[in-house]
Amino acid sequence: MQQPADPDAAPAQQPSARLSRHDLAVLIAALMTTAMGQSLVFAILAPLGREVRLGELQITSIIAVSALVFGVAAPYWGRLSDRLGRKPIIITGLIGYTLGTLAFTSVFYAGLAGVLGGTALYVVALLARCSQSIVMSATNPASTAYAADHTGREQRTSTMARLGTANSMGTILGPAVSGALATLGLLAPLYFAAGMAALAALIVWRQLPPTPARDRATRPVRARLRFTDRRIMAYLATAVGLFVGFSGIQQTLGFQLQDKLQLDGIQTAQMTGAALLVSAAFTFLIQVTVMQRLKLRAALLIRIGLASLLLGAIVISTFNSFAVLAVGMAFLGTGLGLCMPAISAGASLAVSPEEQGAAAGLVSSCPAIGFVAGPICAGALYQVDGTLAPLFSAVVFLAVLLGLHFSQR
Repeated sequence: MQQPADPDAAPAQQPSARLSRHDLAVLIAALMTTAMGQSLVFAILAPLGREVRLGELQITSIIAVSALVFGVAAPYWGRLSDRLGRKPIIITGLIGYTLGTLAFTSVFYAGLAGVLGGTALYVVALLARCSQSIVMSATNPASTAYAADHTGREQRTSTMARLGTANSMGTILGPAVSGALATLGLLAPLYFAAGMAALAALIVWRQLPPTPARDRATRPVRARLRFTDRRIMAYLATAVGLFVGFSGIQQTLGFQLQDKLQLDGIQTAQMTGAALLVSAAFTFLIQVTVMQRLKLRAALLIRIGLASLLLGAIVISTFNSFAVLAVGMAFLGTGLGLCMPAISAGASLAVSPEEQGAAAGLVSSCPAIGFVAGPICAGALYQVDGTLAPLFSAVVFLAVLLGLHFSQR
């Protein structure tokens, strides 16, 4: 993962205006809202799906297929933000998230009421989630590119780590909220998430300055940035592999808790949320401490993070109590906290200023692409044996780690 050889790349990366604390706080609020909403869905979808008699593979495939749609759409929104500016694209994503969440929740309300069921319920839920994913994928790449527009090379990794705290805080708050609101019903957290996304859109509209024209593309891009671009391909491949493994664990976690600890639907949502909270708390801790102080190469941070993810997956495959599960989730959170800011910063530094939106879009699509294969593979393996799902993730983490090692020899 070397920096680009283009001698013009380094000077061109200098921003014309520094990212203020106020603007960073607005970006964090927007990203935190979507992350909180996503973690709410992950915490309650397994027990909610079982309440309406969907199978494990159907439940995980809703996440997987909608993630594929997200992954395809995110690069488009990133490129569009290069042309139209970051702020309108961020707002578009938040409004899309609001409306999509309401539609998705309404489908399950119909399922719980007995209006929809079986294959019809599955198909309509899948269409609602995919429609939501098309639009909500706009927020992340545009927000990341906004931060890159106003950050110099030396501060890029630490800025991306600060921006990454939005996802961590959202993932911390999401499970806590879902656990509290689940007592009112499994749909209550989803309605809450829709309301928070609408509020975030209003905050961005009123508080975030638009990107000045001079900070956007000032010269034509020579070619559309692609996944196969040698400057960023290693970062993207690592991010995809990382989230194949992580999503495999995350999307079968509710099934494992419910089956191993003999929990009902509401208890499963609460315990799943607590486990995700542990992971997010360690991600947040790493991002505000280690990633702000250590000036290590991105490749080294990624290797250490992958080793932590591998260890976490192995621990989770053996758990028979929540305490052991929490240890494994802590290792997972640590690994994410090390890997993702390094990947985002490395990809950002590897491209030119007019490619920031495109690069951010590609990086934002990687988790979604990982969520395509991970839940389906892990969900299928879980139906064979529950321990195979986290072991599958461990194998993926090991393969990515070995791939990085041998590719850089």
